Formats: sequence, C-alpha cells, structure tokens
Amino acid sequence: MDDRAESVRSGRSDRSERSHRSHGSRHHRHHGGGNRASSRASDRSGYRDQRENRSVTINTPASENDDPMERVEVQILPQDDNWGDNTTAITGNTSETGFSMDEFRSKFGKESFDDNIGIGCARYIGTALAGILSVIGFLSPVAMVVLPKLLSNWEAGECAPECEGLLISFAFKLLILCIATVALFFRQPKATMPRVFLFRAVVLFLVFILTFAFWLFYGVRILKEKKTAYYDIVKFAVSLVDALLFIHYIAVILLEIRQIQPMYVVKVLRSPDAESKCYNIGALSIQRAAAWILEQYHRDFPVYNPYLENITKRPAKMTSLKFYNVDGNQPQNQQDRPRAIFASQSSRRRDASHNDRFYDELEYERRVRKRKARLMVAAEEAFTHIKRMQDEQGPAIPMDPHEASQAVFPSMARALQKFLRITRQQPKYSMDNVLNHLALCINYDMSPKAFVERYMPHGAIIMSEKDCRPVTKWVLVCDQLLSREIEHNLTFQLRQNDVSLLCVVKRLPHFNLTEDVIDPKTNKFVLRLNSETSV
Repeated sequence: MDDRAESVRSGRSDRSERSHRSHGSRHHRHHGGGNRASSRASDRSGYRDQRENRSVTINTPASENDDPMERVEVQILPQDDNWGDNTTAITGNTSETGFSMDEFRSKFGKESFDDNIGIGCARYIGTALAGILSVIGFLSPVAMVVLPKLLSNWEAGECAPECEGLLISFAFKLLILCIATVALFFRQPKATMPRVFLFRAVVLFLVFILTFAFWLFYGVRILKEKKTAYYDIVKFAVSLVDALLFIHYIAVILLEIRQIQPMYVVKVLRSPDAESKCYNIGALSIQRAAAWILEQYHRDFPVYNPYLENITKRPAKMTSLKFYNVDGNQPQNQQDRPRAIFASQSSRRRDASHNDRFYDELEYERRVRKRKARLMVAAEEAFTHIKRMQDEQGPAIPMDPHEASQAVFPSMARALQKFLRITRQQPKYSMDNVLNHLALCINYDMSPKAFVERYMPHGAIIMSEKDCRPVTKWVLVCDQLLSREIEHNLTFQLRQNDVSLLCVVKRLPHFNLTEDVIDPKTNKFVLRLNSETSV
C-alpha cells in the first residue's frame, strides 16, 4: 500500500474468530510489536500527506475466496476557495446541475446542430423571399423603360418634354418606393413564427401577381408589336410604379397600423412563482401575440430564481412516538389506539404547517432586509475611499477604474457574498463580473445604491446576462390554428424548460358614455352656522 493512504482493517465478526484472536492475541502482541510501531509511524506520515492529497484508500480484508488485490478507492476533490462559495456537488442524474449522456447528445449532438441551422434558415427565409420579390418589382418598371433603347431592332420615338416630365416623376416615385420598401420589409425579424404570417404573405402575393400581369401585358401589347410611341411606354411603367405604391400603402395598414388600437387585455401568469402582469393588445394573430408578449415579458418580469421556491419549506419530520409489538397478537382495541395517536399527531402537524410557514417567511424577509442593510453600509464605506485625482489635495497614486475596484472590493466582498447567498444568486455572479460592474460604477461616478441595485432580486430579465440570450426557444401551445386572430376567452401557453406562461385574452368592453349637464342655477351653495360651529 502507498504510504500516503490510510488503511482500515476489519476482521470477521464470528464468535469463533473472536475467540481465536483472543487466545492468540498475546502471542501476536509479543511478536508483532515492532511492525505495529513502524505501521503507526507510516500511518501518521500518510495521514499528513492524505490531508494534502485529500484521498482515501480502503482495503477490504482478503479471505480465501476473495481476490487479495480487491480494494475500494474514494477520492475527495479539493474545494474551490473562491469568494462566492458556489461549489456544486454533482451526483449523477439526481443532481440539480447534472445531466445524462442523452441530454449531452441533445445539447451538443448532431440533432442540436441541425436545429440551430434550421432556426437560422427559418429566421431569414421570410426576409429573403420578401427581398427577392421586392427587387423584382422595383426593377421591373426600370427594365420596361430601358428595354426599348437597348434593343437594336426596336425603333422607339423621341422623348418629348411631357415624356421627360413623366420620367422625372417616375424616378422620384421609384426612390420613394425603394425607401419605403426597405423600411417596411428589410428588417431583422424579432421572432421565428411556426406558421406563415398571413397578411405578409398576402402582400407578397399581390406584388407577384401585379408584376406578372404587367410583364404579361408588356410582352403581348408592347414588346411583340414593337410599339414606337415612347411616351406610352413610360406611362405604362409609371402606372406599374403607382400600383406598387398602393400595395405598399395596403401593407402599412395591414402590418403596422391595424394592430395599434388596443382591443383586448391579456393576462400573463408565470408558473411556478405565480408572477402576473396585464397588457393591452391589438388585433394580432396568436403567434404574433405570443411574440409580442415575450417582448413584454423580458422587459417587465423579474428574473425567475428556482432556488427560492423551497427556501421556506421545512423537511417532513417523523413522529417521535414509536410502538413495538412485543407480545405478538394484540386485541383490536389495542391495535386501534396507535392509529388514533398517529392520526392526532398528523392533524396537529397540518394545523401548525400554515403557522410555521408564516413565521418562516417572516424570518426569511427579516434576514434579507438585514443582509441588505449590511451590504448598503459596506458599499457606502467602500465608496467613501474613492475620489478623483482633481479632488485630492495631497499626493496620491493614480489608478484606473478597474484597479480602484480591486482596491475597495475586499471591504464589501463578505457582505455581498452573504446577500447573494441568502437570495440564492451566488451562481449568477462571478468575481470578475462584480469587479467589472464596480469599475463601471466608479468610472461614471455612480452612487453606492446604484452599485447595489444590480444585485436586487427584482431585476428585469433583459438586464440579466445569464438569463437573457441572443436566441431563446419557446414552445407555443394552443388548441387553435396559430395564424388565426386572437379572440375573447382565448387561452394559450408559452413554455421554456421549467417556466411556463399562461396567457388569457379578454375583450375590452364597449363603453357607453352619456352626458349630464350641470344647471348653473342649481350649482350654488349656502353655509349653515350654529353655536357649536368653529368657523
């Protein structure tokens, strides 16, 4: 055995072996004293080294039928002595942070890579299709005007002054159409929808049908006949531009203006912490309403902390009453007596559970307020040691904001650590993260309260670096087609891991207002006085 390991030897517990060892113990003690002394010295040195290596090796006693090299090794990992004390024990699939190989494949495997590619393609395929149709519709009038001048076998007439004025109007209309199309269609989509956006598809279909129809008439009536009146050709192209401008006007109404007026109120309830908000919403489809609700959710809802769910729950306590049946069979009345005692004990626990929870919540709130007060005092004391060089009269060593944060952070580190620990936020913030935030506050002359505000548990999700990601995946659950418009008493759900948002839609009522005019003759008052009036 290695001298850096601690060995524990055990023998059999049979009476025969104990009696055998008792008879031969004196002989063994006489002949094995020197070996035991050397083993004690090696054990002491091994124990000292074991404290450094934090490893234990346990050898099982070898029997006649067992393998003499069989042993059990237990290695204790050294604990990371960082400021947050956020060491997590991983115990296989039962750990809160552990995951199995199936989950590892789902996160980092080929299927996850394909899903990411699919999400990226679906995210921009609508914008790409709209861009292609818009470019075709935009270049079609230009091609209709330029094509008679490019073909050698087509002798178009000269452009008179009225034709030139029409070309100037044509150019400005195209410029306006280009700017409006880029502003409306060429935007990064906020959400990837599971269904087709119906109004957007209608607008693109109208652009395609209009462009196809104009090219069809252009080929049959102008290109085939080689029409020589260039003014008529320009006028035909201008009519196409006018039609495209009207389609853009319809797109603005359907895609932007129609949803501005609020028509419904949606209540968003988050599970499992029961946080809820209400919002006014216009006439939207179910999938667009879900995307809009997610925008408001990331802005208005606080960060969900799953570690706070069981903060005030006590573990179930076993009763201290124990009954033993020593005599064997008992009469029925004696057997029913322990059951009645157990029932009374359980009823007392149920009656006292709400009382215990009430006082536990009060105690937890008191502790949070106490730790918050300590953190505020520590932050104020730390910020008093920082001054800008122009405000300092005597000689001083210049430091940048990061060096100043490193210099004053140790004085508030313990108070911040305790506050993050009691609010269950220590896994979210590392030491570098806290130092960078402190350096930012020092650089912009922020107050100690502004520094502490980030670590309050009521922060928005969009401001959390850990909870807000560039792309978040949600599952929309509804019993109706997602491209339909929302209606009264509609219910749908949004899911993401352990968080779910239940959305209930209610229509705003119609308000019937009547007018009541106050008569000026009756709008006069008198003052009644008596002997007890203080006026």
